[in-house]
Amino acid sequence: MKQRLQRIWQRWRRGRSEPRWLWAIASLVLVLAIALPVWSQQPVKVRTMMQALEKAQWQSMEAAFEAENPDIDLEIIEAPNDTNLVEDLYTSAFLLGDSPYDLVYLDIVWVPKFAAAGWLLDLSDRFPEPERDPFLEGDVDGGTYQGGLYRMPFRSDGGMLYYRTDMLTEAGYEPPETFTELIEISRDLQAQDIAEWGYIWQGKQYEGLSAMFVEILAGFGAFWVNPDTLEVGLDAPEAIAAVEFLRSTIDEGISPPGVTTYAEEETRRLFQDGETVFLRNWPYVASLAADSEIAGQFAIKPMAHLPNEASGACQGGWGLGISATSRHPDEAWRVAEYISSEAAQKAFILETGYVPSRRSLFTDPDLVAKYPYYPQLLEVVENSVLRPPIAQYAQTSDILQRYLSAALTGRMTPEAAMQAAARETRSILNRD
Repeated sequence: MKQRLQRIWQRWRRGRSEPRWLWAIASLVLVLAIALPVWSQQPVKVRTMMQALEKAQWQSMEAAFEAENPDIDLEIIEAPNDTNLVEDLYTSAFLLGDSPYDLVYLDIVWVPKFAAAGWLLDLSDRFPEPERDPFLEGDVDGGTYQGGLYRMPFRSDGGMLYYRTDMLTEAGYEPPETFTELIEISRDLQAQDIAEWGYIWQGKQYEGLSAMFVEILAGFGAFWVNPDTLEVGLDAPEAIAAVEFLRSTIDEGISPPGVTTYAEEETRRLFQDGETVFLRNWPYVASLAADSEIAGQFAIKPMAHLPNEASGACQGGWGLGISATSRHPDEAWRVAEYISSEAAQKAFILETGYVPSRRSLFTDPDLVAKYPYYPQLLEVVENSVLRPPIAQYAQTSDILQRYLSAALTGRMTPEAAMQAAARETRSILNRD
């Protein structure tokens, strides 16, 4: 075909008298005959965006995916490392009407907002119930909104209690199960000058405060917002008691006065420096502490709770959703399937130390050899509790942070603060 068109072209160039319009059509056909096969062989570009640090960590996985899928070019746009800024960039792109991203790399708390706005495709048909069983329940639940599934789980996260095994052994204690035991052990070890502080947690006014508090709420048998009924539980007696517990740790010197200004890193450093017995934090601390002076002298367990209540680990984590405006949803789904596969997750976790979303990987021999605490970590993350999966989550979290901070710093009583937080939250949710 190509040679025949070239001969026609040459004859016309020697002066044949066909009309110009016919000559133009033949020229176009010739160009298309040559170019179309080339164009059709070009890989489909699938775009997403993520923080600069994690983009660098994805390089090996990106290369492996493209080697197995040469028809897809996975392009990762670099964003700031600030999670809030990344959310704002995604939001701005969608509000402009035609997002350039085929895949959205989602923090778990973004899912309700993005799904309610119609920015994500429902993946329920692509990811049916039986295929979800190998994943942590909290990770799957965190990707759902009003019965639809909008996020493919990739890496998980969960809050937990760290404790110094050497300090507890020296004083003859077992790890605490209840809040009362945690306080009693802290007091005794402080009295013996074994540790300066008993219990460190994230008390700064930011999202980490909300994440920490849902664990204390769960331990007191309380709740924040019921996503099904939009009932608000912040002014219930159990929730007020949860705030009073945190405030008492400061008043009694179990926690330092500065804890109300601490985020994750400030608390981690105090724990690694040997200044505290107990620490509430995320799994990333374990890898860092294992390379510090307290290596081999700490362990992890689920958060403490009241005697008749259950422990709760704030569910965190990231995964991939497909943009509702994507021109390549099938190719985007292939990326999401690949990164959530057992092999891809294992390779990524071995390289980075993040937490997998597949249960089997917590007991994988290669991973356990590198991260010996993973079997205990599984016990923690299987007792997860979600921050309220509601479209107005950002506003409700801001309300909680403000009033909880006021209670913890003594500017309001716990009762007054939680009553005010509950009123404003009901107003946002139209539940007055």
